[in-house]
Amino acid sequence: MKIFFLILLILLVAVTVALWFWRQADHTADQSAMARLAALQPAAPERFDLSLLEGLPEPARRYFRYTIQPGTPLYTVARISMNGKFGMGNRESPDYMDMQATQVLAVPEGFIWKMSANRGRLQISGSDTEQWTRFWLMGLFPVARMGGDPDHTRSAFGRYVAEAVFWTPAALLPGPGVAWKLVDINTARVIVRHDGMEQAVDVVVAEDGRPVQVSFDRWSNANAEKVHRLQPFGGYLSEFREFDGFVVPTRVEAGNFFATEDYFPFFIAEVTNLEFPRSNVTESDD
Repeated sequence: MKIFFLILLILLVAVTVALWFWRQADHTADQSAMARLAALQPAAPERFDLSLLEGLPEPARRYFRYTIQPGTPLYTVARISMNGKFGMGNRESPDYMDMQATQVLAVPEGFIWKMSANRGRLQISGSDTEQWTRFWLMGLFPVARMGGDPDHTRSAFGRYVAEAVFWTPAALLPGPGVAWKLVDINTARVIVRHDGMEQAVDVVVAEDGRPVQVSFDRWSNANAEKVHRLQPFGGYLSEFREFDGFVVPTRVEAGNFFATEDYFPFFIAEVTNLEFPRSNVTESDD
C-alpha cells in the first residue's frame, strides 16, 4: 500500500511539474508574439496631415480629424493596458469576472490580448491572438485550447480590425488593403483586406467626429448551435483621452448580437494606459 501511494505521489508531482512547464511555454509564446507585433511599428512614420483624407466620405474625414491631431507621427502599433469585466455567462446571467489585461494591436498583421480574470479565489488567465486562444484555470489547469484553423483566424481578424477603429486609427488611413465607403450622414464603413481575408466595420461618429459605436458581421460560433457563421457584433465607445496625439476611447463595451434583443456585452474595458512602442514589448507572467 505504501508503494502504491508513493507511486501515486510521484505521478501527481510529475503531472504538476509538466503542467507548470506547459504554462511557462505559453508565457514564452505570449512574450514572443508581443515582441513580434511591436517590431512592426514604423521606425520613422509619416506625420498626420489633412491632405491624407482627400476623397474619403465625410464621416470618415470627421473621424480622423477627431482621433488624430495634426502633425502626429502615424504609429500603427499600440500597447493597451486595461481592466474591467469579462462575462463568462449569457445575457440572463452574465457571470462577470474582474479582468486585467495587456494587449498589443498591430493591424493588419495581428494582435495578442493577455489577460487575467478573477471572481473571489477563482482565477482564469491566458491569451487570445489571431493564432490561438489559450486559457488556464488557477494558472495550472488548461481549460481552453483553440486556434490554428481558418475559422479562428477569420473570427480574430474581425475582432482586431474593429479594435483598430478605436485604438489605432492610423492603421486605417486609406492605402493598400484599406478602403472607406459612405453609409449615411454619420456612418462610414472601413473595409480591410489582408492575406485573403476581408472585414467591413461600420463606424458611427458624433458631430465632432468622436467614434461612438462600431458594428460588423463577425465570423463566430458564439451561438446556441456552436456553428461558425456571420452574426452581429459591436459595441459602444466613450470617455475619450489623448495619448501621444491620438484621441481614443478609454471605455469600451462590446458583445455578440449587437443591436438585437440578444445583445450581451461580455467585454467591458477601461483603458488605464495606451502607448505606441518603439522597441520590443514583453509581458510578465500572470
